[in-house]
Amino acid sequence: MFRAYTPRSMSTGRSSTTDGPPPLEPIPPSTYQLVVFSGEDVRAFDLPAAGSVTIGRDEGNTVRIDDPSVSRQHAVLRMGPTLEIEDLGGANGVFVRERVRPGAGRETLSVRQLVRRKTELAIGDWILLGTVSAAVRRSAPVQLPDLALASTGAPGAGVIVRDPAMLAVYAQAARAARAQISVLLLGETGVGKEVLARSIHAYSPRAKGPFMGINCAALPESLLESELYGSDKGAFTGALQARAGLFEAADGGTVFLDEVGELPLGTQAKLLRVLEERSVTRLGSTRSRPIDVRFLAATNRDLETESAAGKFRQDLYFRLAGITLTIPPLRERPAEVDTLIRTFVAAACRQLDRTLPLAVSSQAVDLLRAYPWPGNVRELRNAIDRAVVLCAGEVILPEHLPPSVLKSSRSSSDPVATSVPPPQPVSAPAPAHEGEVRLRGQIKTLERDRIADALSRCAGNQSEAARLLGISRRTLVSRIQEFGLPRPRKR
Repeated sequence: MFRAYTPRSMSTGRSSTTDGPPPLEPIPPSTYQLVVFSGEDVRAFDLPAAGSVTIGRDEGNTVRIDDPSVSRQHAVLRMGPTLEIEDLGGANGVFVRERVRPGAGRETLSVRQLVRRKTELAIGDWILLGTVSAAVRRSAPVQLPDLALASTGAPGAGVIVRDPAMLAVYAQAARAARAQISVLLLGETGVGKEVLARSIHAYSPRAKGPFMGINCAALPESLLESELYGSDKGAFTGALQARAGLFEAADGGTVFLDEVGELPLGTQAKLLRVLEERSVTRLGSTRSRPIDVRFLAATNRDLETESAAGKFRQDLYFRLAGITLTIPPLRERPAEVDTLIRTFVAAACRQLDRTLPLAVSSQAVDLLRAYPWPGNVRELRNAIDRAVVLCAGEVILPEHLPPSVLKSSRSSSDPVATSVPPPQPVSAPAPAHEGEVRLRGQIKTLERDRIADALSRCAGNQSEAARLLGISRRTLVSRIQEFGLPRPRKR
């Protein structure tokens, strides 16, 4: 649903899809990110220190959001001494809600609608683009676990390890880190395979060398080989100069092949030769170049079964699986969920410049514990990031959780805990005329904010949003029109 045009990073191994392979020079780490929530999808985009970032549904935008409520050219973010957002005149406009300051209640919320106007943003301000929510946050530093401490479950290890199976995995990883043998990491999507791979590198004798990673499923075969092996000048159209590939650039360090099970069979054969000979030949060249690298690989597939069935080269599997570590899914280690929730809430609050971490209501915690987390730790972190962005008060409630978590709980024996209570009128003594007008305005702001939140969580589905709010769809449509909220458009 989202796509950003970004240069390749040596630290992440991500790649763009522009014509010809991009250079492998490292780029400086980003200070800020735009985190975008659309339905169940959560993506974070690094923002430059200066310049503009366009947001919209068209292909040419820096951040492309493929959602019918988002205009083709919806908004532009401008980075510099101040951070600004400007509405580009789309049908649904841009709404900005200032983040709540410490000690302020929901009654002090400030929601602004931009129509072909711009306004300054602060870190943590909530942005509504159609029915898509977003916020600017600080980039989180990469925190790698100390494998020796994590394998004992010691506090302050930098990673949450409480389950006996996870303790065993990290104990094996600590021993594997000191060796030169290849390691294959297995596990479902989102369990933390890349985190473990980076940790193995960081606590290995190669820690001072580069860590070069690539997602083997993210590139077509033609670009994948030029990324891995490099190319000589004139090797293909657009190859204007010789260029080192991933394996050469990682000399003295570690190569991490993520989603290695997605490699085409032809590329697998060439990779096997690299593993056996420890040398590479660039595209368009006849000269081999020696390399000194350690290989780590990860996949969510059962490569042993696939190799037996001829879907993955058996000889390559044996080369990659010098040591195999299987990370259990989050649903099999429920004792870690509570600690993960607290850790992720605190981290998200720091990224959004919230002085004190938010509390999490007991109802929300119960829902998070009961959910099976098919996307594992990554999905839990995305859910917490979303809740912290959407929470306008000081306590995360069930209404701030993703629709999937709420839907999963409907079959439980306590459906009341999962529903979003309808907006309640605020009782107050009869005020003077000016105070009454001000109070009514505050109530309307609260109601508008809750409706916008519900539409965002339901990806613009008005029937679902009405059910969550406890009102009829007709009433919801009337409120949307009254408050001037954006309604999703058909493609």
